[in-house]
Amino acid sequence: MIFQRFRGRATGPGAALALGCAAVVLAAATAPATAVAAGADGRTGASPSSSAVAEQRPGPGSVVSATLVADLDAKEVAARLEKAGIDAAQVRYGVRAHRIVYRTRGVDGGPTTASELVALPKNGKRDLQAVSWLHGTTVYRGDAASVNEAATDRAAALLFASTGRAVSAPDYLGLGVGPGTHPYGHPQATVTASVDALRAARAFVRQDRRTFARHVLVSGFSQGGPATMMVGRALQRGADPYFRLGALAPVAGPFDLSGFEAAAADDKVVRSSLYLAYFVIAWNRLYGLYDTPGQAFRAPYDKTVETLFDGDHKASEIAAALPATSKELFTAEFLDKIRNPTGKLRQRLKALDTTCDWRPDVPVHLYHARGDKDIAFENARHCQRQLSANGAVHRLTDVGDLDHNATVRAALPLIVRQFDAVRVRS
Repeated sequence: MIFQRFRGRATGPGAALALGCAAVVLAAATAPATAVAAGADGRTGASPSSSAVAEQRPGPGSVVSATLVADLDAKEVAARLEKAGIDAAQVRYGVRAHRIVYRTRGVDGGPTTASELVALPKNGKRDLQAVSWLHGTTVYRGDAASVNEAATDRAAALLFASTGRAVSAPDYLGLGVGPGTHPYGHPQATVTASVDALRAARAFVRQDRRTFARHVLVSGFSQGGPATMMVGRALQRGADPYFRLGALAPVAGPFDLSGFEAAAADDKVVRSSLYLAYFVIAWNRLYGLYDTPGQAFRAPYDKTVETLFDGDHKASEIAAALPATSKELFTAEFLDKIRNPTGKLRQRLKALDTTCDWRPDVPVHLYHARGDKDIAFENARHCQRQLSANGAVHRLTDVGDLDHNATVRAALPLIVRQFDAVRVRS
């Protein structure tokens, strides 16, 4: 769960979500794309988009289009990382990145499309380790890694690719250039969009005679922390016949979602009203938490708040339109419902309170910061307890007295070192 600091420059190093103007980028992104192949020699070679798509079955994970969005040498990658506040000492190769639109499934199981960033190293190597990078809370579709070149998630993908790995960074449903609204916190949609993104990335690199090793290194920040554990569990259980689980590295995740939302209801987290409003509106669309907005939101916000979370409003715009506290935004009765969930709400929350409640076949390395005021460090310990109860091998690294957004910037170089110790398996 990451939100921009709402003062100062929107795209500066302190921004977890870069909030630069993306209207022009999005307009271009929604236009017909030209598919291009990622040449191992670093050259851009055009591949006919029609033949590339025609060779695939039009099912989940098949590529609809590919658009080159970055072609950087190693020095340019390092400069991008330094601008984002990420240590660039591990950069070894240049990177070419594409926005891939691919087929997947919606929350109802029906066909839809989603977008992702696929970043590849310009190192001439044919067989690549695959990294699935899962992003944190994003309210504005234009902040997704495949669209916004200043996004922290774009920088994370560049870092992993610059160390010689292929990166699939899904935007999730309803973000990037995907249709509809984002089903925030929907477990199945998170997993299917991410696994299908891996399939699409693998299909894309095959056009250039490159391959993915079977074992996927999975990492993600904030909302992407529980997503990391859910995608890892799905891979271990055979969600895809090719891919296997290779490593898990979740960062600052809300692993006790019930506790997190209750804390937001009590205004004990930073940006509590924005976090809680996004959650409530998304889950009302999915599960029906209230019959009318007035049952959940105080006047005058009940007339406007739902329209703010349509994916087309930037976080800074939403924050400016909301009160600072949940107490001012929500009715007292609804806040009690969040603090003491019952019935279907409690059942739905439990699914996201137990994303660590299984036994991975690979070690789990958790990263968090004791200074995090958005998602409390206790969330990492919550995950630890569940892993311990299942006999899983795990480790927790406290990256220091840092805020939420700084946590991921400090953790990323550590994750690279963790992944460096994972032997590539075919």
